[in-house]
Amino acid sequence: MPSLTREAVLDAAASLVQQHGPQALTMRRLAAEIGTAVTSIYWHVGNRESLLEALVERTVRELGEIRARGRTPQARMVSIARTLRRELRERPQLIAMVHERGLTERMFLSAQRALAKEAHAAGLRGARAAEAVRAVQFSVVGHVLVERNRERAPVQSPGEPELWKDDEETDDAALVRALATPPDAGKVFEATIRALVDGLLKAPDSPAQLEV
Repeated sequence: MPSLTREAVLDAAASLVQQHGPQALTMRRLAAEIGTAVTSIYWHVGNRESLLEALVERTVRELGEIRARGRTPQARMVSIARTLRRELRERPQLIAMVHERGLTERMFLSAQRALAKEAHAAGLRGARAAEAVRAVQFSVVGHVLVERNRERAPVQSPGEPELWKDDEETDDAALVRALATPPDAGKVFEATIRALVDGLLKAPDSPAQLEV
């Protein structure tokens, strides 16, 4: 069996938190999960509070490793948003711990900087660039919250399929069929973020931007 490392301890602790919440993370349970002595856990990460702080710091650091991909500012901003959504969805319990410790803004700083770089590349400056950065960030966070709420909500009766399948108020049969089908959250997100980014990055002097 390979020797225990600090990262291995943090990996096991993060897995416990994600599966059962931070309240389930005890040094005894963690040691049992890893198959080692409690004293070994203390030696690698300190006490429970130090362990929780280490998990929070690692989460913040990992959210800071988001990198843009694509050939255009639009494509790169969408890629940042896509990655941010995935990271937030994959670790809700850890994200909640970051939020509870007042480190949410710090956690998003790297993503904001990456978005700002692409806003500048698209020709936006000052308040318009800041607006684009926050619009994308807020859209991602809002979408994740909606997804989480839908996943945890009680079964709806009637739900969208029942409400729409016999609808007689529209002659758009394709619309009715689509809305009677459970939504694909990933596709909805892609459509939303692409439309948002395209609108945000229009040239400042384009007719669409001049119309009020």
